[in-house]
Amino acid sequence: MFDVAIIGAGIVGASVARELSRYNLNVFLIEKENDVSEGATKANSAIVHAGYDPENGTAMARLNVRGCHLTEVYAKELDVPYKKIGSLVVAFSPEEMETIEELFERGNKNGVPDQRIIHREELLKMEPNIGDEAVGALHSPSAGIVGPWEFCIALTENAVVNGVKLYLNTEVVDIKKEDGMFTIFTGNPELEPIKTKYIVNAAGIYSDVILGMVGEREFKIKPRKGQYFVLDKSQGPLANHVIFQCPSALGKGVLVTPSVHGNLIVGPDAEDNVERDDTTTTKERMEFIRDAAAKSIKGINYRESIRNFAGLRAQSDRSDFIIEESKSVKGLINLAGIKSPGLTSAPAIAEDARDLLEKAGLTLTKNENFNPTRRQTHFMSLSPEEKSAKIKEDPRFGRIICRCENITEGEIVEAIKRPVGALSLDGVKRRVRPGMGRCQGGFCGPRVLEIIAREKNVPLEEVMQDTNGSYILIGETKK
Repeated sequence: MFDVAIIGAGIVGASVARELSRYNLNVFLIEKENDVSEGATKANSAIVHAGYDPENGTAMARLNVRGCHLTEVYAKELDVPYKKIGSLVVAFSPEEMETIEELFERGNKNGVPDQRIIHREELLKMEPNIGDEAVGALHSPSAGIVGPWEFCIALTENAVVNGVKLYLNTEVVDIKKEDGMFTIFTGNPELEPIKTKYIVNAAGIYSDVILGMVGEREFKIKPRKGQYFVLDKSQGPLANHVIFQCPSALGKGVLVTPSVHGNLIVGPDAEDNVERDDTTTTKERMEFIRDAAAKSIKGINYRESIRNFAGLRAQSDRSDFIIEESKSVKGLINLAGIKSPGLTSAPAIAEDARDLLEKAGLTLTKNENFNPTRRQTHFMSLSPEEKSAKIKEDPRFGRIICRCENITEGEIVEAIKRPVGALSLDGVKRRVRPGMGRCQGGFCGPRVLEIIAREKNVPLEEVMQDTNGSYILIGETKK
């Protein structure tokens, strides 16, 4: 029997798992996919928001500012790519400068540090490629960018090292509560029904479905789709900050930002009334994004686009994050409707979840053996002496597999063998980046596939691109 079951291994569930691993608890984390970070966590803007946008007094405002601070702290502890580059909300008219003033005042009330309003002359010095109509901006230096899936993987891995049990390929199909105890039934044939005292519902766009299995429908999730361009590193230097346009009722609008690895990200749009599994991209919406982004940054060459993708935001029928014990099911903590700034807020949401569990009756005793740190090998960032020593220790670090991102065989093997190891090509890609570069795996993909098959001791035909069923090979053409 477990103390706490966490349903959903996205950034919120992973943050809760890591937070609870600080205590002497029997915790397990359930994920229906074959890897963590497979939902909104792997398809978003990768922004660490400063906190000026949410309305003062909301959970979003409080958790955004706290989460912005914690993300920087945890990124250092867990060896996660993070850069505090600051953000600019750009105004393109005197009327929009009034909105900038409102955001500035709201940010001050929310506790955003060091923000200031700048005008066109200073804006041009900070962003030489800014659009011709820009008249000023709100500068928030505490904002940043992060590797979202790297962060989720690192949080999960650290939680597992500190005692949390992780079950992948385990879809929750039903939940019962009897005599104060939950029984979770899953589609995993290798797993008996799971008994637990408490449940944390961090199931993203399916959080209302999970609640409905055992309680009343207290909220409804309405997925909102956003589409993006990822451009080659040749376009990365066009922007120095996260560049927003003034927000609207549909959100923060189309942004332009560097990524932590030097690419340029452009998007998203906002499309409602979509299915929960609709991550398609369309020509019409991508054209809309291109036109909108041209207002912010001049000269983006979309012939250098290397990837398009779409993500689904867990928009709810409430205006704020839903972070509460269920009114209809005691002992079930709902973490739902975690739209933007959900990635930023996740570490702080985990603290709230911990407090709600304690208030519901969970006893928290510090785990004196908790280890907050995690490290992995970034071969190209090593000094020449360190590289030489690493290759002597393991010659596989001397073989480059991904030429675009300069990733070695040693790093790929390490990614497969880590506590939450990669099982698929995209799983390896999210951990150490082969396939993230200009050729998008055209060169290194077959070699990575062979390495996975070798290290996992499985036939080549069983290695998948990403989620279950995404097989790459179906058989030999020659015997």
